[in-house]
Amino acid sequence: MNKGMALQGIETLIQEGNNVLNTKYNSDLAGTYVDSAMYNSWLAKAMAFLKLFLEDDNEFIKGLQKSHRSYYYEAATRVKIIENVKEYIEKDYITFEQKKTIDVDGSLNIIFSHFYKVARQLRCRYDNRETLKIEDEYDIQDLLHALLLLYFDDIRAEEWTPSYAGKSARMDFLLKNEGVVIEVKKTRLGLTDKELGDQLIIDVDRYKVHPDCKRLVCFVYDAEGRIGNPNGLMADLNNQHEGFATVIIKPDM
Repeated sequence: MNKGMALQGIETLIQEGNNVLNTKYNSDLAGTYVDSAMYNSWLAKAMAFLKLFLEDDNEFIKGLQKSHRSYYYEAATRVKIIENVKEYIEKDYITFEQKKTIDVDGSLNIIFSHFYKVARQLRCRYDNRETLKIEDEYDIQDLLHALLLLYFDDIRAEEWTPSYAGKSARMDFLLKNEGVVIEVKKTRLGLTDKELGDQLIIDVDRYKVHPDCKRLVCFVYDAEGRIGNPNGLMADLNNQHEGFATVIIKPDM
């Protein structure tokens, strides 16, 4: 990331933060609040973005971490923190030359580990407003795509794979710069562990011949806990294709 990209991202965060502040309302019980779902989503996005170029012990990061309550004055304080970050970048108090490159595995682990929490939070919108409900693999792809944009710049959705066993298929996501393909699965009633494992094995063999795929990450979303032995399934598949394919089953039950 360079200075221009950082400033562009900060400007977006400031605009979105002001949108959160515009949701302010008075509660008869305890004061002035903002829409908690919008605020928490914005705060998570702001935290993830700042961590792309600031260390975890940076004072700006610590300032965002102090509280997640949706009081208006606390939301306003955190928008002001982002505005201060912008000022520091403009004055070159924050530089980017020595910042380490993106930790792909670490970034994906954060996304997958918190995916269920984010999906659950989206269900709890102010005044029962419409939201995204995770009911099938397309819903997972929509939310996952938004979360991937926090860390990765070039995300190719639904790229075609080369023909395998006489058939071609669309991959879910290709992180072009990193050479990583992400395939999404969702457990459902009637899909056995063996059938899921067989699907993943076919995916591995198909993506091995894709010229842009150096690694395959299979994200299995098991919100209902349908997989009897997720650790065993992950170990079996990961050991068979060590170095190329990684299977991640979330959430942990």
